[in-house]
Amino acid sequence: MASVTLKNIKKIYPFSGDEGKKAKKKKAKKGEVVEEEKKVNLQITDKGVVAVQEFNLEIADKEFIVLVGPSGCGKSTTLRMIAGLEDISEGELYIGDRLVNDVEPKSRDIAMVFQNYALYPHMTVYDNLAFALKLRHTPKDEIDKAVKQAAEILDITQYLGRKPKALSGGQRQRVAIGRAIVRDPKVMLMDEPLSNLDAKLRNQMRAEIIKLRSRIDTTFIYVTHDQTEAMTLGDRIVIMKDGFIQQIGTPQEVFVHPYNLFVAGFIGSPQMNFFDAKLVKANGKYAVELGNLTVELSEDKQAALTANNVEEQEITLGVRPEHITLADEGIDARIDVGEMMGSSVHLHVSALGRDVVLVVSTMNMTGAEVAALTAGTDVKFAFNGNVCHVFNKETGINLEA
Repeated sequence: MASVTLKNIKKIYPFSGDEGKKAKKKKAKKGEVVEEEKKVNLQITDKGVVAVQEFNLEIADKEFIVLVGPSGCGKSTTLRMIAGLEDISEGELYIGDRLVNDVEPKSRDIAMVFQNYALYPHMTVYDNLAFALKLRHTPKDEIDKAVKQAAEILDITQYLGRKPKALSGGQRQRVAIGRAIVRDPKVMLMDEPLSNLDAKLRNQMRAEIIKLRSRIDTTFIYVTHDQTEAMTLGDRIVIMKDGFIQQIGTPQEVFVHPYNLFVAGFIGSPQMNFFDAKLVKANGKYAVELGNLTVELSEDKQAALTANNVEEQEITLGVRPEHITLADEGIDARIDVGEMMGSSVHLHVSALGRDVVLVVSTMNMTGAEVAALTAGTDVKFAFNGNVCHVFNKETGINLEA
């Protein structure tokens, strides 16, 4: 197996025709970058559209890395550069100790699972799984052994004689994954492999991929826009936006200590609530002031802010919906919508001139108490200092970072 190293990777899609002229706002001297424009949140320079830039990542052998972010953030482009399906404009890519910038995809010892399965419709499942090995002129007995072993791992042995059109979406995706693992690649690349499945199948296939990971020794690089997949699958998550890495960390790290407002809002469902608040300091202790509440921050947050010499200032305060509780004393709010989710109810309320979401557990509530949480009802909410996230109002950076 192998580690993967990306050093200062950049991907620029060159202009065609007169697009380069249109992108220039002023004439630049030779060797200079012209004034940059913004188009669909990606940088446009005189060289073209910059889809990925300053991408640095060390992926350990057998690690499961997930690239996650909104559509157009550059995650699939990054994966395709690792696969060799896209040229690297700048930077260096290593698989193991080998520089592979100019190495053909077939010679990189990688396998890729695509979003649309990409199975051969005229071949049986067995032949789809065996195809890559036949191209390598692998002996028939070895092909048979590898195919049956992969089929057993993925529980598709009973489908080996069928063609793809006779399979469900989940079964087809298992075949696509099986076709990749029979090659015993150093690196397994997966580009949104579950996005075409319904919610129930996605949950099942997530579990299958977790089990698969424990049964084959390879490095996984997985791309998704679904933060639930990212949180459940990845050893580490790489969160991207507009071609830049926003944060790299374990699922727990990015959830508990988001680096900036984008990460805080992207990770977690429902999305984190944001408020205009004030960070104050009294008697050597930091607290946040929001409406009629003053909440002293927890000891670990006190230590982080003190270490960064943070001063009193206007801030953006972030609090996750599940960390807000209904209270007898707190911020006044009015319920707009109540969504019953079984063990909890999601309350959309109006407070402090904005929409706020609360996730309220119903486990210890009576039916009458739950029924009372209806539109138009006035409530109060509060939160503790250990769940507050304080962000610089100008830069959006977490003041604890």
